[in-house]
Order: sequence, then structure tokens, then C-alpha cells
Amino acid sequence: MINLTCINHDTEFEINNIIHLFEPYIEGEYAVQSILEGNQAIAKLLKEESTLFTCERQIESANNEIKAKRNRKLVLKEVVYDVLYQLTGKAMPWGMLTGIRPTKIVHDYQKQGMSEEALRTRLKDVYRISDAKINLMMEVAKAEEEILEKNQKDEISLYIGIPFCPTRCVYCSFTAYAIEAKKNYVESYLDALCKEITFIAEAKKDYPIRSLYIGGGTPTSLNEVQLERLLKHIKASFNLENIGEYTIEAGRPDTITRQKLEIMKAMDVGRISINPQTMNQKTLDTIGRHHTVEDIKEVFQMARELGHNNINMDIILGLPGESVVDVRHTLEELKLLNPENITVHTMAIKRASKLKEHQEDYQLAEATKIEQMLDISQRACRGMGLQPYYMYRQKNMLGNFENVGYAKPGYECVYNVEIMEESESIIAAGAGAITKMVYQNGERIDRIANVKSLEDYIGRIDEMIERKREGFEKYK
Repeated sequence: MINLTCINHDTEFEINNIIHLFEPYIEGEYAVQSILEGNQAIAKLLKEESTLFTCERQIESANNEIKAKRNRKLVLKEVVYDVLYQLTGKAMPWGMLTGIRPTKIVHDYQKQGMSEEALRTRLKDVYRISDAKINLMMEVAKAEEEILEKNQKDEISLYIGIPFCPTRCVYCSFTAYAIEAKKNYVESYLDALCKEITFIAEAKKDYPIRSLYIGGGTPTSLNEVQLERLLKHIKASFNLENIGEYTIEAGRPDTITRQKLEIMKAMDVGRISINPQTMNQKTLDTIGRHHTVEDIKEVFQMARELGHNNINMDIILGLPGESVVDVRHTLEELKLLNPENITVHTMAIKRASKLKEHQEDYQLAEATKIEQMLDISQRACRGMGLQPYYMYRQKNMLGNFENVGYAKPGYECVYNVEIMEESESIIAAGAGAITKMVYQNGERIDRIANVKSLEDYIGRIDEMIERKREGFEKYK
């Protein structure tokens, strides 16, 4: 445990984020003093009032207050990182980086004209990022840039949320409801959703659509009639002739039927996700999945037979009770299926999940095991001909690692990149959906949020539409 005292500055939140990175590697009680004296940042690590380590560094001067404040925060974090490194001997793979979009740093510095060599040096010497993670950042940033440079003026992407699942997985914190418990609300929800879609289509009729993503929850929790109703309404509402990408996150194999796959194909859905999370039956049972490994394989092959030729599969590293051997087995099984995309998630202990509430009941992997799992995953995906193209991080991830999307060349998910890099507006419909209006090449982003509650969304749909109307008018 570490007690922090900040003297002459208010960077407590940011420095605590650095301290949290090291806490799994520290036994006993220590104190950290973070001191700002003029242009000098000082960090002291103490044990029972005796100073064990001290680090101090000059803060670079700046020509405006915004940049000066940023420099102060960075160096104050840097000296705290260094005294904790001296205590533990543990270098964090992502160094001091705690933000969710590592590649944004790369894009920002490149826009300023920084060379790749200078950028790599800064990432290593200032942010303390390891060479392996710098290489990953640079590779992903290049792949993203190839997608982002094709964005057109006034182009938008669309997100449509279906907040239903067959059951709630232990690690999940999304706005999602067990469909059996809420089945009497589904038709009313679709009524409200279709009304919102109709408004969006009319309000944005002159804007080209780059990507359309139907997520959740699990969209295929809808029955065949409900799914067809939704997709027909989307097709009737929007001009999708020149759309770059149309994805449905089918997700759970126990929600997918031949007829649903046929409906999606007939409605021109070009990309689907079938997400096993693991190919180990014991783990599926533990996390609350009511399907078998064989079900995953059968649904995948059924999708292939019906002509679905762009399939993503998600896996999660660090699921309760899983070992490195289990992860290797999952990847061997996915290799036999040969999907176009694999998204590798690192387990995050989310605040609103059952896992967070009952964490003591589950055996979770330590950071060293997660690192091995990530290495195995990367090697396996590259061995399947998939390359990393997008990446993000979350709070409370095991080992403070990352999520990475891998794809065969030409099969990268455009929507994933757009949502991460916030380079164009994404109009979102459904309960809990958040529209992001992007202006001035991403320098300003305005959010228009829908209520999360299913019942509130249905009952207040006119208010949700009015929020969008006002937002669209205000920021033309």
C-alpha cells in the first residue's frame, strides 16, 4: 500500500494512476511525496519516515500555460514512476501510459512533424514504454492511418445498439438485459429504436455513410422476425449502396440460427462477429455461457456455407481459471476455423460486473501469465496471416496490458478504427448509445447521450430524438 502526498500541485489523480500500476508488486506500507518546487519536480519514497529513494527532474519551459501544465504533469508523473521502479525493479510494458488510445500519441506527434526516430526515442525515454509496445503502437498507427486517410468530407458512421443478451457473462458491464426477463419489452424497444433510426436517416440524408455497426448486448438475441424487421427498416431508411462496411455483432453462438444468418446475408450485412471468448468448455461454463465449444464450430461453419466471408472472433485472455495452455488450445482451434479477424481482449475487472462483486470467488491470472498469453496470441495471429490494425486499453486490465484487433489484409474493421481514433462523427441509436459529433479534424468532440435504462429509453424516445435534433442544429 502506498500513501500519496502532493505538495504545491494538484496532480494527485494522475499520479495515483501511476501508483496503481505498481501496487501488485509492492508488499508493505510506503509513502510517496510528490513535490513541485519552482520548475523542479521531486519524488520521495519513504518507509516509516525514512527516505529510501529520491528522484528529481527539471520541468521543460513552455510558451503557453496549457503546454506548461501538460509538461508539469508529465514530469511529476515521471519522477514518481522512477522511484517506484527503483523500489520494485519492475518496468511497466506501457510505462507511464494510462490512456485508452496509445496510438493517438503517435498520430498527434506525427501531425507535428516529428520523425519516427525522434518519436520512438520520446516514447521510450519520456513515457517509459517498452520497445515491444512501441513497435506495436507504430505498426497499428500505420494500419489505422491507411483507413483514416480514406475518410471523406461530411462522412459519418452509424451505431445501433441492441441491449439484450441470453444471459449476462460474469465479466460484462455493458448496458444489457437478459432477454428472457425483458421479452415483453422487445417489441416496444424496436418501435422506439426504429423511430430514432427514421429521424437520424432524415436528418443525415445528405451525409455519406462509411460504416454501420449493430452491437449490444447481442443483436442476435432478437428472434428471426424481430431481426428481419430491424434490418429491413435500416435498409429502407438509409442509402447503403456505397457503404464501406456493414457489421452485426452476432456474438453468442447460442443466439445464432441458420435463418438469422440467411436474413443477414439477404440484407447485405458484410461482416459478422461470432465470439467464443474461449474454446475451453470448463471456462464457458464458469463465465455463464450456455453453449458448447461444438456449438461455436457448427455456427461458424454454417455461416461459411451461407456465404459469410468476413467473420470476426473475440477471445479474452485471463478468464477465470484459464492457463497459458488453455489459451494456446483456444488459438489452435481458431486456426482450424480460419476467421478473417481475431480480436484479443485482456480481461478487465469492470466496476459494474459480477466478477468485480465476487472477485474472491474467481482465480485470475497474474501479470506474468497475461504477458505470456499475449505473446502466444500475437504469434498465433501472425501465423494465421493476421496483422494488428487497432488497439485500445481499459482501466483495471489484468497486468495493465491491451486489447488488439488482428485482421487479414483488406479485412480490417473500419468502425473499430473510427470509434477509437474519433476522426469522424458516429451517430448512435438505442438505449445507452452515445453519439459523438467530431469537428475541426477531431479537435472538438460533442457528445449526445441516450438514457441507459431500457424502460426510460422506450418511454422517453421523443426526448432522445429532440436531444439529437438540438445537437445536430447546434453544431452544424
